[in-house]
Amino acid sequence: MDTIILYGIAVVLLAVSAAKDREKTRRAILKGAKAFESILPQLVTVLLAVAAVLAVFNPEMVSRVIGARSGFLGVLAASVVGGIALIPGFVAFPAAAELLKSGARTMQIAAFVSSLMMVGVVTLPMEIKYFGRRAAIARNSLAFAFCFLAAAFVAWAVSL
Repeated sequence: MDTIILYGIAVVLLAVSAAKDREKTRRAILKGAKAFESILPQLVTVLLAVAAVLAVFNPEMVSRVIGARSGFLGVLAASVVGGIALIPGFVAFPAAAELLKSGARTMQIAAFVSSLMMVGVVTLPMEIKYFGRRAAIARNSLAFAFCFLAAAFVAWAVSL
């Protein structure tokens, strides 16, 4: 439903823009299409890599690795898997709920979800191209470190 609302808003704003300046709107659409065209090969590569990763790292395997007795190695594994997998939030949170139901601990799930949302190993080449090597690696490294802090905080908060 949110997607329909956002598309509706975009169409209305596009119509307002076209009514205000038709030529400028046409140029903006063409510029956006060219930008999309230049990103498309990398986007397809990322999507293929994501499909391969998701085929290898299914929820059952992840649940075994981040189960109740996995400790710090489970947190590390969850962070690595989350950083590699590229799953949208609307899929990640229900998947996390299922992992919790199948025996995973909250600390490992927090590490998995936070790295899933913040770390982008699969998208790193694209990020390097647009933001530079140093910025992309620094951002991903800091995000990966933060995943451990988030996991520890969640474990502490749940234990209260």
